[in-house]
Amino acid sequence: MTVEKAERPAPAVESVDVQQIMEWLPHRQPFLMIDKMIDIVPSVSATGIKNVTINEPYFQGHFPGYPVMPGVLIVEAMAQTGAALAVITMGPTALNKLVYFMAIDKARFRHPVFPGDVLELKVKTLNTRPTVWRYAGSAYVAGKLCAEAEFSAMIVDRAAVRGGADD
Repeated sequence: MTVEKAERPAPAVESVDVQQIMEWLPHRQPFLMIDKMIDIVPSVSATGIKNVTINEPYFQGHFPGYPVMPGVLIVEAMAQTGAALAVITMGPTALNKLVYFMAIDKARFRHPVFPGDVLELKVKTLNTRPTVWRYAGSAYVAGKLCAEAEFSAMIVDRAAVRGGADD
């Protein structure tokens, strides 16, 4: 199904906090890359917010004396925003699912992200199939484009991961 063909889009959600995001995603600190989400339109788009602080563990080595957020982590933050958007869209059935990163395409890094920046991660759904979602994401700081990419995610049953829930 493509997003344009959705019969009845779910109502927009104003925002969700980090506690709600942690109920939907398995990521935890230091690898949870979004602090909240705003402007959520299920099956269509959402904006993730990441408050970048000097306390992030990757700044110890990237780079000493000139801390810059790694580009791959900016893309990961976009992907986590997309995963949470998929969970919101699927509703209660998503609680027994995991969302796995499948592919990254057309990634471009335009401007560095520094401690103290507020990273806005705008994600739009390009298309969906029952188990695969494709997104376009852009990352901004104060309205300036810092990174962009297209990426895909696979939706799988939690019980199917690593041979089932009893492992």
